[in-house]
Amino acid sequence: MKIRNAVKELDPYVPGKSQDEIVEEFGLKKENIIKLGSNENPWGPSKKAISAVKDEANFINRYPESDLKDLKEEIASYSGSNVSEIIVGGDGADEIIDILAKTFIEPKDEFIVPLPSYMYYEFLFKPYGAIPVYAKWNFDDNTLNLDSVISAITEKTKMIFLCSPNNPTGALIDQKDIIKVLKATKNTDIIVVIDEAYFEYSEVNNVNLVKDYSNVFIMRTMSKVLGLAGMRIGYGIANSEMIEFMHRIKPVFSLTRLSYIAALNTLNDKQYIQESIEKGIESREYLFNELSKIKSLNVFKSYSNYILIGIKETGKTAKEFSRKLLKKGIIVRDCTSFKGLDEYWIRASIGTMEEDKKFIEIINKLINEISE
Repeated sequence: MKIRNAVKELDPYVPGKSQDEIVEEFGLKKENIIKLGSNENPWGPSKKAISAVKDEANFINRYPESDLKDLKEEIASYSGSNVSEIIVGGDGADEIIDILAKTFIEPKDEFIVPLPSYMYYEFLFKPYGAIPVYAKWNFDDNTLNLDSVISAITEKTKMIFLCSPNNPTGALIDQKDIIKVLKATKNTDIIVVIDEAYFEYSEVNNVNLVKDYSNVFIMRTMSKVLGLAGMRIGYGIANSEMIEFMHRIKPVFSLTRLSYIAALNTLNDKQYIQESIEKGIESREYLFNELSKIKSLNVFKSYSNYILIGIKETGKTAKEFSRKLLKKGIIVRDCTSFKGLDEYWIRASIGTMEEDKKFIEIINKLINEISE
């Protein structure tokens, strides 16, 4: 068996622990575990979507839709785009990233990622022979280091990833800065990918740029506000020519029947979407305000559904600190695996208000125990 070098050299993606793993390791009851590690919607999916999926289950012996026309129309309406500018993926936004690589990347091409950011860009691009080039994030004011992005551009650059709100820092990238990057890539083959997985929580988006810049690609997921993480649905928005070429290589049936129905009915449930946004923002602001009261924590302002927390002053590493929280039934994200972060950062997702209050109570108790 001969393994490709690009695969052998790839660092494994490190996900958070599952509830079942925690139950087994710490002897906790599953219903008592609070999951704040994966940036999900804690209020569950749309009831309309659940009902529709149950009805559709009778037809899973049939292949799913192929052209996804109805779903693309709903996404176009939701995003303020045209149907011809939409591509839908069946493994969340991850399939969209993979299709970008398959469509545009040649071996030895470079792609730029400001660190820290979502590490799956690199995980999916490197197997195609692409080479990551790292730009910077300003930690003093939680902003993109624009100069580091522009100075990293070379004749080998094929793609630039800008995550806004950025995962894991939670900050927005000002559209003026995005436009500066776009102007720096004028008359090149460079595609600027704007990852808007969490845009609803920020109430800001950059779809207007698609009309003015032919090299803009907006990437989104239905795993967050739309509550469909388990259904694995993502979509992209770009000029029609780019989308047409991506469709040539995209698997025809990558979106399952049930995912298709869930997405369609969730997008039709406007009240559910609005309530998910409002409750998500309320939860985030509560967590930010309460965590900011704890002097030993460095809490980053967020426009997403998670908060990055520096814990160096507690004297514990993220691995140690998150494990202590696990023992108490709280799952947060140990951010040690994020390139660009040291071993003193954790990320906490939004929860229900009941979960948030329990989390704040437990983290206060834990820090008091550590300081004694």
